[in-house]
Amino acid sequence: MTLSTLLPRSAVRSSSSSSMSLLGLQARPQQPQTQGARTVLREVQSKMKLSTANCIRSHHLHYSALLPRPRLSCFSPTISRSHSSSSLLSSSSTSTLLSSSSTSSSLSTPSLLRTFSSASIAIPDNDNNINHHHQQQRNNMTVAEPTNTNSIHQISKSPYLNQSTATPAELRNALRLHGLSPAKVESFDLQKKRALAQLRSKSSDIEKYVFLAWLRNTNVRLFYGIVGDQLEEVLPLIYTPTVGTACQTYSSIYPFLAPPGQPDGLFLSINDLPNLTQIIQNYRPYPQDPSLTPQIAVITDGSRILGLGDLGVGGMGIPVGKLQLYVAGAGVDPRRTIPITLDLGTNNEDKLNDEFYLGLRQKRVGDDKFFPFVDAVIKSLTTLYPKMLIQFEDFSSEHAFQLLDKYQPTTFCFNDDIQGTGAVILAGFMNAINLAGIPAKDHKILFFGAGSAAVGVAKQLAAYFVNDHGMTEDEAREMVWLVDSKGLVTLDRGDKLAEHKLYFARKDNAGAKYPDIASVIEHVRPTALFGLSSQSGAFSEEVLKSMAALNNRPIVFPLSNPAYQAECSFEQAMIHTKGKVIFASGTAFPKYTDPETGLISAPGQGNNMYIFPGLGLGGILAQPATISDRLIYSAARACAQALTTEERSQGLLYPVLPRIRQVSAEVAAAVVTESVAEGSATNEETIKLVKADDRAALLDFVIKSMWTTDGVEEDVTTFAPHL
Repeated sequence: MTLSTLLPRSAVRSSSSSSMSLLGLQARPQQPQTQGARTVLREVQSKMKLSTANCIRSHHLHYSALLPRPRLSCFSPTISRSHSSSSLLSSSSTSTLLSSSSTSSSLSTPSLLRTFSSASIAIPDNDNNINHHHQQQRNNMTVAEPTNTNSIHQISKSPYLNQSTATPAELRNALRLHGLSPAKVESFDLQKKRALAQLRSKSSDIEKYVFLAWLRNTNVRLFYGIVGDQLEEVLPLIYTPTVGTACQTYSSIYPFLAPPGQPDGLFLSINDLPNLTQIIQNYRPYPQDPSLTPQIAVITDGSRILGLGDLGVGGMGIPVGKLQLYVAGAGVDPRRTIPITLDLGTNNEDKLNDEFYLGLRQKRVGDDKFFPFVDAVIKSLTTLYPKMLIQFEDFSSEHAFQLLDKYQPTTFCFNDDIQGTGAVILAGFMNAINLAGIPAKDHKILFFGAGSAAVGVAKQLAAYFVNDHGMTEDEAREMVWLVDSKGLVTLDRGDKLAEHKLYFARKDNAGAKYPDIASVIEHVRPTALFGLSSQSGAFSEEVLKSMAALNNRPIVFPLSNPAYQAECSFEQAMIHTKGKVIFASGTAFPKYTDPETGLISAPGQGNNMYIFPGLGLGGILAQPATISDRLIYSAARACAQALTTEERSQGLLYPVLPRIRQVSAEVAAAVVTESVAEGSATNEETIKLVKADDRAALLDFVIKSMWTTDGVEEDVTTFAPHL
């Protein structure tokens, strides 16, 4: 039971699997958990000589080497330290990577030496000097005999502590790692250079995704070093658009995203309901200081992944990707995050018929089981980690609104599809209004697509008109029109409308029906057109030319992800509006060069990354009981105001991506300030900072709270004694 939760359910079903027979999981399905755990431990002790006392805590397994994989070759002593992850760095294709049997490197971080010795470590900057310095020490040292081999084993295998070829000679000696890697001690910069060269040698984006996932699961510091240095290049590989392909092929690539024993995330099946609290505690991807409790979880049920539909457990790529952006964008500690996928079955026939599919091979459960299960998950999480922020992600539209309505008033949570998307588009729209030159009250906003994201954005815009422009709620609502697959959403259309569409359903159509976007544009004459339909090409040449004919500076936001499902491209928008368009998309598009003038224009990207990392960090620092609408709105306003003078002069709607941590700091500071103003903040330190009315001090506090790759050594010193 404890093994199955860190692995998609079907990966442990086959009774013919020799590895599962080794664990005795099929032979005794009704066996008490304690006995099953001891069965595993006897096997492990005989092969790896581990101590039962160090492996069983409260009769449950917590040792990370026992976390499952489709093939549990991690029990073989011949591979436990036989290969370094650097062997993967030489692979030139995914086929090489997928056939590799390498486990993660068993090297660790320099500062851990403080645990074993009081000697200080001086690391010269130059690679040659580093190598010479450590070669001299290597020649003069005797091999240390560590006192706690179990702790050392955990340290040397930890992806968080792993320094690979940058591990200094002193630490290699302390951990008995001499001879397990080449003698040269490299700088972090040289490591990044090599890894980046390998990344760029891959022939497809999905190969790059797999490479980066393996790197993240074997060397956290190196992975985030590359992400931080090359964010614009790497972001499309670890999240949209590539994550869409990764989710579609997840069951095929899953065994190659992490070495045996390193979980890619936490899988909670509907069948796990009686044991959720204990199962959640099984997720321990890194050796932990007991004080390092999780700060944020991203949860999906895989039912509506991007614009790709129901992908079942393949949806795990989304929580994993989102949490990478929390780390890269706002400095949330990677050790304090939990990606969670709820496996309630799938209605995707292709997945159900796929022999490699790793989720439950059954149709999705109905609402009578869905809501009690989600409720049990939330209760378990909030009981175990009462200060942890929960982000709902990529649930079906109906469930997304229902879950948000249920939990937002009482739980420290938010929904990024609804609230995060709404906030980031509002931020871009605030700046677009200034460029369009039309008074706010005169705008007419048309949404093509009426799902949870579209309605979430529409509600954020309506709140903006009320809060900033003195409109009544009814006046703000009347500025919005929705179009779904049946045309303009009206109360008298004749079909039963989903509950979330009712708020913006029109009553002023005088019985007329407008079945397509062209007829709606002619009827409404919108100033702004938003696309959240996942219908590629929906903003056709005719549509774009109509928008340009109606407006001096038409606002066009094709927001669907991934790129191939966007309603139009930046190039198409520029060509068909003759360069008049004010543009932002949900996914990245290349710059456009005017063939006549040579003028280069950059598209805006309404990437949720401008909002949710800072919102999450602000919530973590302020610790409000809930994430209120006021906090979401404060995040949007801070994002809009984060543009520099130079960025405004270029007509940008959003800050440039390399400034993401600065933007996230501004957003987090705004969230902290608003939480104090509304009386929901509970962190006394942040309350005092806000009440002191020293914005510079607050911003400095936020920035210093961010995790960086340079902080790994200090982190090791902090929690190594607790291993």
